[in-house]
Amino acid sequence: MAARSNSSVKQLAESPNLSSIPSNYIYHSDPAETDLQASIPVIDLSLLTSHNPHHKAKAIHDLDQACQHWGFFILVNHGMPEELTQGMLEAAAEFFNLSEADKPDFNPENVFVHPHFACPHKPQSLRGLLPEYCERSRDVVAKLLKAISESLGLEETEMEKALEMTSSLQIFVANYYPRCPNPEAAMGILPHSDHGLFTLLIQNGVGGLQIQHHQRWFNVNPPPNSILVNTGDHLEIYSNGKYKSVLHRAIVNNKTARISIATANGPSLDAVVAPACRLVQGEGGGVVAAYAAMKYKDYLLEQQSGQLDGKTMLKRVRIQD
Repeated sequence: MAARSNSSVKQLAESPNLSSIPSNYIYHSDPAETDLQASIPVIDLSLLTSHNPHHKAKAIHDLDQACQHWGFFILVNHGMPEELTQGMLEAAAEFFNLSEADKPDFNPENVFVHPHFACPHKPQSLRGLLPEYCERSRDVVAKLLKAISESLGLEETEMEKALEMTSSLQIFVANYYPRCPNPEAAMGILPHSDHGLFTLLIQNGVGGLQIQHHQRWFNVNPPPNSILVNTGDHLEIYSNGKYKSVLHRAIVNNKTARISIATANGPSLDAVVAPACRLVQGEGGGVVAAYAAMKYKDYLLEQQSGQLDGKTMLKRVRIQD
């Protein structure tokens, strides 16, 4: 688990004397659009596993289109109990209200604890819910990967085997965004894409996530009990660029603190990720690999050595024409 909330920022935001943003926190961004909210794809997970061939084929096609044109979708009928997701958000709020002495080891830099399951000792509510939440998240991702394999024209379990998903890496990140006196001049998280295959995200009902689509930013306001899903860099690599990892960012507001929980799901740390063999052809075949092969752990280490910055890391493994 990693917890992303700079303690000094939280303390600063909760200070009764704060009336403006210190200069080192100022960030000017492009405004977001709101008119295409209804166009964000909605995927019904129950249809992806339907025994009705027509319903399943239609759902797989919709997933293919969402990953190809948006890199993002809203997942419904996902099988995750609402009491579990709400309990997780409440437990995350408890965690952020702990003293700093109780949470020194859970920051975004300390993520390589695989294959051991790392969970804070406090609060007890989080410790009780996190194992089930992570297990159910893995189940959701497994179903999505089978559908993605089919949409790419591969065998249903081909991605799972190629990326060694039986020992996959899962990173649980809780984010806290305090109220900001001047939200137009600040940013919660800068624009970036995620490593891995899929990131699942839930939030406490407070908006703030924005995604980039056709060079414009759009607010994401999901329906209750849905999961937000964005495609990651390694799905883009494995699909040889058919599916694109999406740039996204988080904004802040001046009314209510926002809490979100992101679960990043990637292959085995030892898996060498490259475009699927069946999606590329040799010389003269017309389709060549657009990305260089790279071990997943090496990708993570190099990405985390710098600041979140768009899709800089992905560009490093892209083979130039």
